[in-house]
Amino acid sequence: MALGSNLGDRAAHLHRARQALGSLPQTELLGESTIEETPPLGGMEQPAYLNQMVLLETGLAPRALLQACQAIERSEGRKRTEHWGPRTLDLDIVRFGARQVTDSDLIIPHPELSNRDFWQRELAELSSHER
Repeated sequence: MALGSNLGDRAAHLHRARQALGSLPQTELLGESTIEETPPLGGMEQPAYLNQMVLLETGLAPRALLQACQAIERSEGRKRTEHWGPRTLDLDIVRFGARQVTDSDLIIPHPELSNRDFWQRELAELSSHER
């Protein structure tokens, strides 16, 4: 899972997201990467992001995990008003083991995985936590 925040208390949003993800049914948080600050993507003028990846083990199906992530985002004040816009919290399912999903609103692996250097660094950092 990728976590990002560029509005409000960014570190607190990430902290609460980690707690919420680890508290989901049938889910355990196995590891977390270093938090790093990155410039916004998409060319919009907005504050820098704090980004982090976490490794989860879950019995939830991808769609159920997506719905839970969107509920966590809403609990942190996320408003979906503009694509690539600023946000209190963004949670992305980047990989789901070896599973692949191609739906209109859920693509796994995440289509931007190979384009985000910080995701590559964070995934490499988490590799030691995989079971």
